[in-house]
Amino acid sequence: MTESLNLSHLAGAGEKPVVLASGSRTRADMLRSAGLTVEIRKPAVDESEFKRSLRAEGASAAEVATFLAEMKANTISRAVPEALVIGADQMLDIDGEWLDKPEDRIGATAHLRRLSGKRHSLISAVVVSAGGTRIWHNIATASLLVRPLSDEFIDAYLDTVGDKALESVGAYQLESVGAQLFTAVEGDFFTVLGLPLLPLLDFMRTHSALRT
Repeated sequence: MTESLNLSHLAGAGEKPVVLASGSRTRADMLRSAGLTVEIRKPAVDESEFKRSLRAEGASAAEVATFLAEMKANTISRAVPEALVIGADQMLDIDGEWLDKPEDRIGATAHLRRLSGKRHSLISAVVVSAGGTRIWHNIATASLLVRPLSDEFIDAYLDTVGDKALESVGAYQLESVGAQLFTAVEGDFFTVLGLPLLPLLDFMRTHSALRT
């Protein structure tokens, strides 16, 4: 078994507090594993309604991801104005169709059938807010090619990953057995997981949240 290094001391006592405006366990784990001390606060945001409205207005997937990330960050930032608040969102675009996180196994199966044998894009946006206002943002895109998947493989895969398939917009777990779904992945690994981590860490170093 591989043990991860404890880098939490690199954040340092007395550094600016950081809050993640998200209920995503994956994003929280990424930040903490990278050595960032972060508090979790999940904003009350109806993402589906905003997505429908923005789609009707002709917004792109990148614009929607950025809008939702900013709304989450600003919502929490108004309650903790002294902190740097991170908001993030991810959109999956396949031939102009947007897929959301599946609600159940039936939805996960439908997602994987839709992605089978095709290329799609993951757009991940991150926003940092302070005092209720966005002060920084970053958008990153990854392109993923899914190999042709048989129904038998999809069933076996979902048996293996269980409810974790519901944590990803594409119903996959690239960091584990989900790697078997793909023929090619072009883009940053962290972007695929839902957070442009490296530029975010660079921002945090320049804003007194991480030691330089």
